[in-house]
Formats: sequence, structure tokens, C-alpha cells
Amino acid sequence: MLAPPKNVYEENQLLKASVGYLKSELSKFKELPLLVCEIRKTLDNKAIIRVPNGNQFYVSLADSVSVQPGDTVLVEQKSLTVIQRLEQTKNYDVDAFLVIETPGISWEELGGLEEQIRELKEVVELPLQQPALFLKLGIQPPKGILLHGPPGTGKTLLAKAVATSTHATFIHVVASELVQKFIGEGAKLVKDLFQLAKEKAPSIIFIDEIDALAGQRLEAGTSGEREVQRTLIQLLTEMDGFTSLSNVKIIGATNRIDILDVALLRPGRFDRIIHVDLPNHEARKNILSVHTKKLNLQEFNVDVLIEQTEGFSGADLQALCTEAGYFALREQRDYIQTGDFLKAVEKINEQDQEEGRPIELYG
Repeated sequence: MLAPPKNVYEENQLLKASVGYLKSELSKFKELPLLVCEIRKTLDNKAIIRVPNGNQFYVSLADSVSVQPGDTVLVEQKSLTVIQRLEQTKNYDVDAFLVIETPGISWEELGGLEEQIRELKEVVELPLQQPALFLKLGIQPPKGILLHGPPGTGKTLLAKAVATSTHATFIHVVASELVQKFIGEGAKLVKDLFQLAKEKAPSIIFIDEIDALAGQRLEAGTSGEREVQRTLIQLLTEMDGFTSLSNVKIIGATNRIDILDVALLRPGRFDRIIHVDLPNHEARKNILSVHTKKLNLQEFNVDVLIEQTEGFSGADLQALCTEAGYFALREQRDYIQTGDFLKAVEKINEQDQEEGRPIELYG
């Protein structure tokens, strides 16, 4: 009997291998997924775990599994037996808020904020760069700095500039992102945020719109309000847990300081409050000098423009320069003149009135 062609044997071996692979893949689909949980407490060969929805269970540990409170573990879905301990990773949920490099905003790029810059240098830059000086004097610099004032006045830029000047890691988070749906998640985010800041030190945690998290505490009626309060309490705890001469500084920003919880403003937390107001005549001139530095200007009278921009914020003045450039483009000119700026002033005023927030309300 003649032997079958060699390629038939090869094809048979290939098919067997394919069948074996498909069987192993099918067996994976039949396995129940494991839950990722957190160890809350250990008792002999038992443990109390917290599942993702916030509930806690008293469960058994598989043989040879050693865990400690705070560990992340895998548990079987039906019996909730702890099967495996996961190695601690540095992939915190707050990684999305991290700016790996310093922002690259220099003090020279900020106009009209000389007093605020001086204060930030004293309370953030100096302690980070010369902590021995404070130890010698025997004084404790502020732990936290709160920037407050109308929108668009440069609060975020100030925080970025001080991070650049100190070569610090800049961690930017909006307070509303710390408020989570499930019980305990927001508090864990805050805890991870501070742990991440310590590992990336020297670092600056910038919490924008902090009033979304730290409003005055009333009697919590809904579960959502209670979760906000838990997250706020965790923030206060973390702020109390490090020294003022550590390599981590906290800067908060808000447009509504009047609604902040008093516990946040007491000495030892946000104990340096810096008001960032709308720029006055001289400040507007400085801001415009920064934003017009690279513009091609002809027949430009800055004094006329200063008088017409009463009540404008720093962000408004930056937008003003862009709008003036567009008016020049429409007339097919490669330079900008005073008339273009005045037209831009009218446009911005009209937009503010359409949005129901006339500029003079901020004055």
C-alpha cells in the first residue's frame, strides 16, 4: 500500500493543533471570571473583603494565600473565596490626572499678577527649594494655598507657573472627578492621589473647582450627598497627614469661596488664601503687553484699548487678541491695528450679554 502524500500528514498535524487550541479557548469561555476586591481585615484564615459595589463579606482564604489589609485580591464569584493576591501596581486610577512633565509656563508669561506671584513664591517655591531656611527660622509654611476669584483671571496659570519654577510634577484634577458613584471610590481616589504625589515628589496637587467637592456640609439626605462628604473627609484627613515642609504642596482654585466648608479653611489646611481679582488699569496693560508681544502691530494705541476693556479678565484679553487678528484677516491685512481690537471688544461684549453674564457683573 502506497504511503499517503507527505503534505497530508502535515495538514493532519496542523488540524490537530488547531482543534487543541480551540478546545482550550472554549474552556476559557466556560470559566467564571474572578472578582477584584480589597482586603479590609484579616482574621486567622479568614478575611473581610470589600467588593466593587461597596458591600463587605467575611470569606475564606485559599491555601498558601497570604494577605494584609489594603491588598488587592482575586476572589471566586460564587463562594467569594480569596484565590490570589495581586501585586501592588502603580497604575492608580488617578493616573489620568497626572501631567508627567512640568507645564512649561514661566512667570514672565503672566501679566498683571505681581502680588499673587510674590505670595506663591513665598509659600510654595521657597519652602520647596530652601526648606532648611524655614527649619532655621523655626516657622512652618502653609500646607495649602487657595486661589479664588472670578473666572478667567489666571488661577490655573499661576499654579502651572509655580510648578514650572520649582521643577515639580503637576497633578491637575477637577474636584468633580473625585466624586464617584459607588461608596468609598471617591475617598480611595483621594488617597491614591496623595500617594501618587508623594511618589512623584516634588509635586503640586492642583484641585480646580474645589467648591464642587468642599461645599458647606449640611445634613446629607441622599446617598450621593453622603458620598461627597466621605470624599471631603478623606481630603481633610490626607491634608492633615503630611508636614508643611514636605515635597508635596496643595493648591485649590474656586470661583465660589463663599460656599466652601469652614473646615477646609482652618489653619493647617488651606491656610493661605490668595485673591485673584479682575485686572485693574495697569494690570490690563501688562497682560496685553504679554499677549501682543508676538503680534504684528501697526497704528496701535494701547491706552485707547485699556479704557475700553474695563471689567475684562485675563482670559478675555487673550481672546481679544485672537479676535482682533481675525478682523485683520477679513480685510486681508498682515498686521493688526487699534480698530481691529475695538471691533473685537464689541464682539466679546455682545457674546457675554448673550450668555447672560455681562462683564460689568464681575467688576
